[in-house]
Amino acid sequence: MSVLFAAFLLGLVFNAAPGAIFAETVRRGATGGFRPALAVQIGSLVGDATWAILGLLGVGLLLQVDMLKWPVGLAGAAYLLWLSWDSWKAASVTFNVQQTEVEQSRSALKSGVVLSVTNPQNLAYWAALGSALGTLGVSDPGFSDYVMFFTGFMIASVSWAIFCAAAIDRLFKKAGQRWVALTYRLCALMFLLLALNTVRDLFGHMPSTGSHNSPTAKYAR
Repeated sequence: MSVLFAAFLLGLVFNAAPGAIFAETVRRGATGGFRPALAVQIGSLVGDATWAILGLLGVGLLLQVDMLKWPVGLAGAAYLLWLSWDSWKAASVTFNVQQTEVEQSRSALKSGVVLSVTNPQNLAYWAALGSALGTLGVSDPGFSDYVMFFTGFMIASVSWAIFCAAAIDRLFKKAGQRWVALTYRLCALMFLLLALNTVRDLFGHMPSTGSHNSPTAKYAR
C-alpha cells in the first residue's frame, strides 16, 4: 500500500507539471470544451501506459535510454514545432470549428498519444522505475510491486485528466474571441520553447546514470 500511495503522489506531480500535454489540453479545450481537453489527457495516458508496460515487462530497449533518446527526441521536437506553427496560424483567424465534436475528440486523442510517446523524458521516467522503487524501501521489487506502482500512477493520472479538462472547460466556457486567440498564441510560444529545449538537451552533455535515480527527474508534461 505504501508503494501504491507513493505512486499516486508521484503520478500527480508527473501529470501536473506544465509542459506540452498541458499546453495542448488548454489549446483544445479553449475552443472544443471538456471532451477534446479530456481526449488529449487520455491520449497522453495511452503513451504513458505504453512506456510503463514496456518498463514493467523488463524490455531491454528501455535500458538503452541514450540510444532511444535521439529518435524519440527528434520526433517530439518536430511535432512540437508543427503544433507551434499550427497554433499560431489558428490564432490569426476567426474561430469557426468545422469538425464535429467526435472528430475534435479523435484528433485531440491522437495528439495526446503522439506528444506522450515522443517525449524523451517520459522514456527516462519509466527506465528509472527500478531505482525509484529502491528509494521507497523496495530493494528487490517483484511483479506485484510494479503492478501496484503502475496502478497508483494510473489512478492519479485519470483523476488529474478529469480535473484538468473540467477546469479548462469552465475557464474558457465564456471566453471571448480575443482571449482564445491570445491563449493560442501563448500555447504556440510554449510549444516552440519546448521544442527548442528538447533539441538543446539532445545536443547537450549526456546525462549521467545518477541523473535518473527518480522518475520525477526533469519531466515536463
